[in-house]
Amino acid sequence: MTHSLNHLPRVGEAPAYDATRLAEGFSDLHPPLSERQAQIESQRCLYCFDAPCIEACPSDIDIPRFIRQIGEGNINGAAHTILEQNILGGSCARVCPTEILCEQSCVRNHHEECQPVLIGLLQRYATDHMRFDGHPFRRAADSGRHVAVVGAGPAGLSCAHRLAMLGHRVTIFEAEAKPGGLNEYGIARYKMTDDFARREVEFLLGIGGIEIRYGQRLGRELDLAQLRDDFDAVFLGLGLGASRELGLAGEAAPGMMPAVDYIRELRQADDLAGLPLARRCVVIGAGNTAIDMATQMSRLGAEEVTLVYRRGLEAMSATGHEQEIAKANGVRMLTWARPAKVLLDGEGRVAGMRFEKTRDEAGRLTGTGETFDLAADAIFKAIGQGFDGASLSDPLAASLVRDGERIQVDDDFQTSLPGVYAGGDCIAPGQDLTVQAVQHGKLAARAIHQALMIQQEAA
Repeated sequence: MTHSLNHLPRVGEAPAYDATRLAEGFSDLHPPLSERQAQIESQRCLYCFDAPCIEACPSDIDIPRFIRQIGEGNINGAAHTILEQNILGGSCARVCPTEILCEQSCVRNHHEECQPVLIGLLQRYATDHMRFDGHPFRRAADSGRHVAVVGAGPAGLSCAHRLAMLGHRVTIFEAEAKPGGLNEYGIARYKMTDDFARREVEFLLGIGGIEIRYGQRLGRELDLAQLRDDFDAVFLGLGLGASRELGLAGEAAPGMMPAVDYIRELRQADDLAGLPLARRCVVIGAGNTAIDMATQMSRLGAEEVTLVYRRGLEAMSATGHEQEIAKANGVRMLTWARPAKVLLDGEGRVAGMRFEKTRDEAGRLTGTGETFDLAADAIFKAIGQGFDGASLSDPLAASLVRDGERIQVDDDFQTSLPGVYAGGDCIAPGQDLTVQAVQHGKLAARAIHQALMIQQEAA
């Protein structure tokens, strides 16, 4: 459920930044490489035969090959190498934690330079500078089959594109008014600037054979049984739509809201200076969303931003790189403390939060009984997303076997219901990365195609 930003306090009429500072704060986190820089960086690659970077890439991109192509000046070839494995390679180049994936595995880390090849920036260079006359992939002959994809996020879009390549018609049903999922609504604005998410989806749809219907939510406008009757197969790329709660009294008070709701509004805002901004902000959480939220509030002009986590820095799911970004932006990070009470003012608005200090006892988190208070005008919860059970409310959907709250799938991404597949964040947890969701969609599309072809041969 989306919370209104009108419930948040506003300091003056606009954030403290002037227009120039605000623009700088939400420009590219990592400026793109110039042509000269890309050429130099591409020459650092050793083009390993058994490249460990490929093994570390969740989407199986042939990294040495595309880097060699950049070095040869074949930018379209490099982009094609990337996109044939990851059709959302442009956005993944911006948001993928390459520092813990391909770049961490780069053999240059063990060289005297101790500096990996900048794979993510090279991938971005290739996808930003590709110039194809038309869509780089052509559809196979029409199979006569029609597949429903629920959710136009990375998993659903990847699945739809691969199915279209294989000759199937696809209809995507999307709950929101825009496609892209987290790329459109949930990524820090300084990581994916301008309208890149929209342009990438337009490029993807250029293959043809894909229709998107908006305002269609499973469990509300859509019924899984009807979809299964109307289509030859169904892919569920539902994502995680519910923000987890702290379970404290006063959690619904004005001044407190899920971080993802504010990030959503920030990404959609035409005028950042018009966003409500609190002077003192507290962010509760330990993942990349918590880092994104805290960093963006600081860049908007909040005077005090404190991120609080119940364990130590080493246990945070946000990478060390992300933590350094927050620190560089003036975010204070407090660890070994968990929320105990929401503090309200006389008008029932958020005035701060009481925290209990914690410690680790033989691997178990326990409270010490010692508390402290943090004054705050706004508190943002970034303690994780849960699966929105309302999506599976119709009788057939409710019968899907789950692992906890996530949908259970087999090695081919097929659910317990024949002909119904799923991927992305709505299935059993993995790394919960955009690039992983893209891979799920691609592999599910291949499995759907194989199943449809077997059916056709049997007929």
